[in-house]
Amino acid sequence: MKIKYSQETDILVVEFKEGVPVDSIDMKEVVILHLDSEGVPVEMEILDASKFVAMDEFNILVPMIKDKNEQRDRLILDIFRS
Repeated sequence: MKIKYSQETDILVVEFKEGVPVDSIDMKEVVILHLDSEGVPVEMEILDASKFVAMDEFNILVPMIKDKNEQRDRLILDIFRS
């Protein structure tokens, strides 16, 4: 799993697995889930991320979480709690 943030565009991308997105689902107005050709989530894109994720806290917490699945689950839960 990879997590990327662009401060320039204020977009947070959580890449769950390698693959080519061929379809997408708008989960919320600012959350887009990208799917591969088999309908499996490849990545999640969060627009205007700084409005929903405290980026300063996020940058501190991510390295402290050792289990990547736990990291992914916490991030997803935090996003959908907003």
